Amino acid sequence: MEQVFSYIISLGASVMMPILFTIIGLCIGMKFGKALKSGLYVGVGFVGLGIVTALLTTNFGGPLSEISNLYDLQLGVFDMGWPAAAAVAYNTAVGALIIPICLGVNFLMLITKTTRTVNIDLWNYWHFAFIGAVAYFVMGESLAWGYFAAIICYINTLVMADRTADKFQCYYEGMEGISIPQPFVQSFTPFAMLVGKGLDLIPGFSKLDIDAEGLKRKFGVLGEPLVLGVIVGALIGVLAQFDIKRILFLGVTMGAVMELIPRITRLFIDGLMPISEKTQEVVQRKFGGRKIYIGMSPALVIGHPTTLVVSLLLIPVTLGIAVILPGNQFLPLASLAGLFYVFVMVLPYTKGNVVKTFIVGLIALVIGLYFVTDMAPAFTQAAHAVFEQTGDNAAKIPEGFEAGSLDFASSLFGWVIYKCVNNLQWIGVVVLTAFTLGMMLHNRRRIVADEAISDK
Repeated sequence: MEQVFSYIISLGASVMMPILFTIIGLCIGMKFGKALKSGLYVGVGFVGLGIVTALLTTNFGGPLSEISNLYDLQLGVFDMGWPAAAAVAYNTAVGALIIPICLGVNFLMLITKTTRTVNIDLWNYWHFAFIGAVAYFVMGESLAWGYFAAIICYINTLVMADRTADKFQCYYEGMEGISIPQPFVQSFTPFAMLVGKGLDLIPGFSKLDIDAEGLKRKFGVLGEPLVLGVIVGALIGVLAQFDIKRILFLGVTMGAVMELIPRITRLFIDGLMPISEKTQEVVQRKFGGRKIYIGMSPALVIGHPTTLVVSLLLIPVTLGIAVILPGNQFLPLASLAGLFYVFVMVLPYTKGNVVKTFIVGLIALVIGLYFVTDMAPAFTQAAHAVFEQTGDNAAKIPEGFEAGSLDFASSLFGWVIYKCVNNLQWIGVVVLTAFTLGMMLHNRRRIVADEAISDK
């Protein structure tokens, strides 16, 4: 069974998701051709997203490292990016069976009405496997601790997906019946809620209500994500002391990334919509109108203009803050491509306000840098063990460094679970279990009450 799921994971999202979507389409009564086409659109979307991400990391990894060397910005925690985190996650005993175990938990929660989300975003199950793998190694290679941490993270993520589904669907067009059960993304929801409310209490702050369209009207062509991308890319080249040819190349490349991401995310929507509409039709017919959400990848909406603008602005700001932040040892370089995912669930709460979104993201990332620094010893231990067992170069750490990654290691969910397991141990188990049961029961009350109103 471990070999079967390891093989499925090794296919990658671009192959695995089209197969999965085609099967789901057939199961809910779609014609084969339509189901296949939907699945292939999603697969092509993942291929395109991978190409754009590689365009960003390949072309900007060197210049950012050069800036780090020129200005002596090296810190003690090496940024391994999400590939290392995924390698650590899936190349362990916890990761090997994370998909069937989490699907089983999801099924139990559906029949007990503690969630409405069917999480088919299988590729991103590595997030649950990652916190499980960290717990597994820090607790002396204990499978019980590893699966406990992963399941706790999974349950709370499903509940948060339910709680945020209405706002997500209202804010993003064409997302009816969709929720986002990805823990890294959902970890920023509390920041959006709390910081957003705090900002609303500041007199006169409401006058700074500028969305991406407003930015274009105010600054003209300079407010376009494409042009902002060119400016930031060129600025990175200038700081790296490149010649004019390479400076211009970096500018155009960053502009290309900003322009291509929205076009690629359209492919996800084109593939998803027929599946989503058919699923809702089946649910209405088979389950008496019971509301069910399809849990999907946040890649669906990372092309939103506000996300692009704020992510772009935060790249140089995050680098600068990482260097001067007292106690921080993590300089994000390879992980910067993951910034786009920070704002998926922030925007519905900030209503796309660029200023508010920027402040929420900045506060969350500053705290996230401390999370990464704190988790670095555990991440390093897990990465070393995986590299020794598998020889996977993605998990290889340069000598003299500890390992870190902005992707999920900066997550509120992951850090809280890690601290409870590593520091509090059995007390942490009680705390996490009580909190998770409370979340489940509260969600069940909401679902039952909503269904009672619908039946009237």
